[in-house]
Amino acid sequence: MNLDQALLHLKVDGWCVLEGIIPPDEVDAVRESVERSVPIHRNPKAPDAIGHVPGFIRYDQSLAPYLADRRMLDLAEAMLGDHVRISFTTGTINYPGNQRGGWHADWPFNQNNAGHIPAPYPDAVMHLTTLWMLAPFTRENGGTLIVPASHRANNNPTGNNGVDPKKPYRTEMQATGPAGSVLVMDSRLWHATAPNRTDQPRTSVVVRYAPWWLNLDVLMPGSAERDRIVEESGKTENNVPPIPPHVYDALPEDVKPLFRHWVRETEPGR
Repeated sequence: MNLDQALLHLKVDGWCVLEGIIPPDEVDAVRESVERSVPIHRNPKAPDAIGHVPGFIRYDQSLAPYLADRRMLDLAEAMLGDHVRISFTTGTINYPGNQRGGWHADWPFNQNNAGHIPAPYPDAVMHLTTLWMLAPFTRENGGTLIVPASHRANNNPTGNNGVDPKKPYRTEMQATGPAGSVLVMDSRLWHATAPNRTDQPRTSVVVRYAPWWLNLDVLMPGSAERDRIVEESGKTENNVPPIPPHVYDALPEDVKPLFRHWVRETEPGR
């Protein structure tokens, strides 16, 4: 799929799959590293049989060499403009037996988040969600459930739009692809966790790309925006920990600009 084809799919359907971003002879090493790291740092509030690690890049940098792949960045820049940056990295594993999740759109369109764009939100691309497939995504192992073209709606099932987030939707499908591929979604697209009916984990890292102008501070622990919007209001929001300088310094040079905004001194002497 070339750039023009990917852009057309994103415009019309709200999603596409870029194959071969991670070379076939390298993807197993990345997957094995992620599968070691996720259980160690797993969010204890994650649903059963789901491995979920916010701020994953601070714990595991095995995916870092691929995050500035020109095919991925050319697409992100065409959608979001120059100076894109990464807003989230989340280690995500669907283990065998996990349950189907609810329909939602991602931050900042999820109406359950404290820091969200109120519905009806404008018809504009403001954020991209990517799932880096470290295992093949299949219908059997929990390839992500999506509703094609739902990104053009001005609300989603988290905003009481009349769609039951817990029930199947008539036009739903699963996004599938070989290991090493990247599922790219407009973050407005309705999607949900699919059950893994195999005996092997469906391993991925979720990486979200944002334009330079999108304020991410509500996600950052200790920021003034988070204190005012989340802590003082008692509402809930994603918690994305900062990147320590020593982790940032070890990133590939072409990847550093994607994370520069997220670096904070978090450990004495480091």
